[in-house]
Amino acid sequence: MAFDVISCGPGFGRPAATRTALRDAPTIIKNMTEKSADVEHFISRWQATTASELATAQSFVMDLCELLNVDKPHATVDQDYMFERPLKEAHGDGSQSDRRVDCYKRGHFILEANKIKAGSHTKGYDDALLRAHAQAQNYARALPGQEGRPPFIMVVDVGHVIQLFSEFSRSGGNYTPFPDPRSHQIKLHDLRDEKIRQRLRLLWTDPLALDPSRANAKVTREVATVLATVAKSLEADGHPPHQVGAFLTRCLFSMFAEDVGLLPGGSNSSGKGAFSDLLQRHREDPPVLQRMLQALWADMDRGGFSAALAADVLKFNGKLFKASQADGYALLLKRPQIDGLLAAASASWTEVEPAIFGTLLERALDPTERHALGAHYTPRAYVDRLVMPTVIDPLRAEWSNAQAAALLLANEANGLEGKKREDKLAEARTEVRKFHHRLCTVRVLDPACGSGNFLYVTLEHLKRLEGEVLNLLGALGDSQEKLGLEGETVTLQQLRGIELNSRAAALAELVLWIGYLQWQARTVGVRNIAEPVVHDYGNIENRDAVLAYDDIEPQMDDAGKVVTRWDGITHQPHPVT
Repeated sequence: MAFDVISCGPGFGRPAATRTALRDAPTIIKNMTEKSADVEHFISRWQATTASELATAQSFVMDLCELLNVDKPHATVDQDYMFERPLKEAHGDGSQSDRRVDCYKRGHFILEANKIKAGSHTKGYDDALLRAHAQAQNYARALPGQEGRPPFIMVVDVGHVIQLFSEFSRSGGNYTPFPDPRSHQIKLHDLRDEKIRQRLRLLWTDPLALDPSRANAKVTREVATVLATVAKSLEADGHPPHQVGAFLTRCLFSMFAEDVGLLPGGSNSSGKGAFSDLLQRHREDPPVLQRMLQALWADMDRGGFSAALAADVLKFNGKLFKASQADGYALLLKRPQIDGLLAAASASWTEVEPAIFGTLLERALDPTERHALGAHYTPRAYVDRLVMPTVIDPLRAEWSNAQAAALLLANEANGLEGKKREDKLAEARTEVRKFHHRLCTVRVLDPACGSGNFLYVTLEHLKRLEGEVLNLLGALGDSQEKLGLEGETVTLQQLRGIELNSRAAALAELVLWIGYLQWQARTVGVRNIAEPVVHDYGNIENRDAVLAYDDIEPQMDDAGKVVTRWDGITHQPHPVT
C-alpha cells in the first residue's frame, strides 16, 4: 500500500508556541548538554582530591558557586558574605574565644568545611561530621543578635558530602536534618540531579523558600476556604452541623489518602486517585454518588475488595469510617457541592500543613468562626518556639550524650579485631538503642489541645529525631535498621490530648493521623505502611481538662427556669441604637 506524503513547510499548521519551542529546541538542548558537562567536570575534579581542608575548602565553595550560577563569597565591610567570618564565642565562665566561620552568608547559611581523612565507612568519619555540625551550631548562636541566625547550616566534607540542616524559626533551637534524616546528605554524584542543584541554589538565593510550612500554609488556607463554602451550603440545605463536619472529615481524609497513594489510582485524566474519580464519574447523578461514597467508606473501614472502586482497598479501621448505616454518614450532594469537593481534591494534600490545618478546618466547620477563617491562627514558627525548648531540646541533649558514648565505643572498636571488635560495636549499638527506647516511651500531654496543632509539631520533631537515631544504628551495623513499623517506633500513642470541644477533639485525631501518614509516606513509602492504616488509640479525650464530673445540672431560678449566661453569639437590639 502506498501513501502520498504532502509537505506543508516547516511549522505550517502548528500553534505559535509549538513553532517557538521547535525553533528554540537546539539552544535548549545545547544548554542542557553544557550544564551536564559542567556537572561532570565538577564531580571528576573534586572526587579525586586528596589535599587538606585548608588547601581545598575555599576552592570547592567557589567552584560550587560557579556550578550553581550564584555569587561567590567576597570580603565586604559588612561581613555579610565571606570566607573566614570572624566572631566571638562566649563560654560558661564568662570568657570568649576568637572563632572563624569557614563561609558565611547572612540570613542564609553557615558553612563548615572539612577534609575528613577517615574513610566514609568508618565511625571516625561519622564522629567528624557530628563535631562539625555541633561547631557550626555554636557559631550560629555566637552571631551578633542584630544579624539573626541563618536558617541553614551546611556541613561539607570536601569532595564527598554536603549535609544540610535547617532551623526555620531562627530562634536558637537545634538545626535538624533537611528535608529529613534520610535525604539530608548530598553526595557528589547527586549533583547530577537538577532538583538537588536547585535546592542548593535556593540556599544562596532564597533559603526561606525551602521552608515547607510557608508554601503548605497557602495550600492549607485555600483548602479550608473551599471546605467552608461547602459546609455552609450543606447546612443551608438543612443538614445538622455535626453531620456536615463528620461527612467532610471523611471526604478530606479520602482526598489525602488518594494523594499519598493509600487509595488506588483513578481512571480519570487528571492524574488524581480513586476518590476524585468517584466524584467526577457520578457528578451528574448525586443519589448514586451518595450510595457509592457510603459503600467506599464502609469498604475502607474493613479492607478488601471495594465494589465502589472495583479494586482492593487497604483496611483503614480507626473510628473515622465506622457506623456506615447511620443517618448522615454520606450526604446527598448538589452539583455545586460536588464541584467544591472536586476543587478541594485537586489540591496537593501531601503539602497540607497539619500544624495549622486543624485550626482552619475547625473554623471551616463552625458557622460562628468562618468570618475569621485564615485570619488568626498560630503560625508554625510560633508553635516551634514552644515545642522545641519544652520537649525536643531536652531530648536532643540526651541524644547528644548517647551519640558521644556510642561513637567513643565505636572508635575503640576500630582498634580491635574479631570478637572483641564486635563486642565493642554491640556496646555502641546498645547505647543508641537505650536512647531509642527512651524516645519511643516518652509521653507528651497537651491538656487543652484544641485541634492538635502543638501535638502534631511535637510528633514531627520526635520522628525527625528517631530518623537520626536509626541512621546511626545503621552506620553501626545494626541488622534491625528498618525498625519502622516492625518493632519499637515513635507512634501517636505517645501524644495525649484533652479537649472540651467535641469537634476540635475529633479534628485533633485527624490532624495527627494525616501528619503521621505524611511522614511515613515521605520516609518509608506507602508500601511499608502496615494495616490497619489508622488505629483508635483513644489518646485524645473529649472532656474538661480541669474538672471531673459525671453530669451537668443547670441552675434554676425561683420560677423553675434555667439560669443562663451570654452565649457569646446572641445579641439583643438596644432600644436607642
